Amino acid sequence: MFNKIFPKTHIEGYKFLIISIFLTIIFFTINGFLGFIGTIITIWIYYFFRDPERVIIGDDNYLVSPADGEVIKVEETDGPKELGLENKRFKKISIFMNIFDCHVNRTPCSGKVEEILYKPGKFLNASFDKASEDNERNYYKIKDLDGNQIILVQIAGLIARRIVCETMKDQQLNQGDRIGMIRFGSRADVYYENYDTLIKVGQKAISGETLLAKK
Repeated sequence: MFNKIFPKTHIEGYKFLIISIFLTIIFFTINGFLGFIGTIITIWIYYFFRDPERVIIGDDNYLVSPADGEVIKVEETDGPKELGLENKRFKKISIFMNIFDCHVNRTPCSGKVEEILYKPGKFLNASFDKASEDNERNYYKIKDLDGNQIILVQIAGLIARRIVCETMKDQQLNQGDRIGMIRFGSRADVYYENYDTLIKVGQKAISGETLLAKK
């Protein structure tokens, strides 16, 4: 119960928490109201950088959600041109993470990371269609246990300013493993083949737990 109320903090959040706590102490010496505002901001920073444990299904017949957030798009489309897949058709699910969602991302499936590609870019609202082409983003090409290509894309948003990658090329992943995070509001896209979609636009997804598709 304690871990659910007070989940651990992702390592990326420590420096922000320290800065916020330090500033809050200074604010309290100046004005009680400023100190109160600082306290609220500190609580929010802790909440944003939370890294709760998740219950992973552990069944590679399914793809699990890579992110917490709202499903904003389910479609068939060409693969990312950045990975040379623009002439191949994929199913695609886009999940928008607002500033109150957990921003730690997880792999949808077990498999090998064949390629990681970082692309610098703009910081448009992550819910916009152009965000998947223009914003800062990080691509993971993962080969699942049956040889299918699963593409996960972390996309920075209007407030997010940095994508944190905690995965290496050729790394073997288990379904639901943490792969990184995005700081302060963003989006995750999943491209997949040979799976049937289980989720609809408007549904809420939980990273590592919500089932997106089934073989």
